[in-house]
Order: sequence, then structure tokens, then C-alpha cells
Amino acid sequence: MDLNQYQKEARQTARYPDVGNNPIYPTLGLNGEAGEVADKVKKILRDKGGIFDNHSKEAIKYELGDVLWYVSQLSSELGFDLEDVGRSNLEKLSSRSSRGKISGSGDKR
Repeated sequence: MDLNQYQKEARQTARYPDVGNNPIYPTLGLNGEAGEVADKVKKILRDKGGIFDNHSKEAIKYELGDVLWYVSQLSSELGFDLEDVGRSNLEKLSSRSSRGKISGSGDKR
């Protein structure tokens, strides 16, 4: 699926206060959904000995879809296309890799 097409279609389902002028709402939603992903992984470690069975994977995929929706909404609120966000990320990672800086910390490494 084309990321910009996803973003366009996902935007049609956006129902939150002041859509188009509210980056705070999708930021908070993104944080909440990422937490739900982490909670599912935590419970797999606790309850299933770290075994990611098909049911667990599908449950995580369902939550990752919500993460993607909020990333899409926040990107829209800030005037970014998802394709541009993805491209920028790959360029950053490629630069870090070519300079041997994939490991470590800091945004500007």
C-alpha cells in the first residue's frame, strides 16, 4: 500500500477536536497506542515465555495499525506526507550506517 494513499484515506476517519489544527491530540493518541503495543509484548514475555504465537502477532498488528493511524494524523497536522517522513528516516539511517553511527544515542549522531 502507498503510504500517502493510506494517509489520505485515514484522514477521512479523523474525528477529534479541531482536526487540521491540533497536533496535540494525535501526539497523545500515538503515545497511548505505542503503550498498548508495549503492554502486549510485556504480557507475552510474562505469560507465554516470550513466544510470539500467531494470535499474539495478530493482536500486536492490530495495535500497530492504530500507531500508524496516529503517526499519519500527526504527520498531517504538521503538513508532512508519510512518504516524506519515511524517506527522511531512511536517509537518516543510511547516513548513520555509512558513518558507523547506527549504535549509540543522540538525534544528531
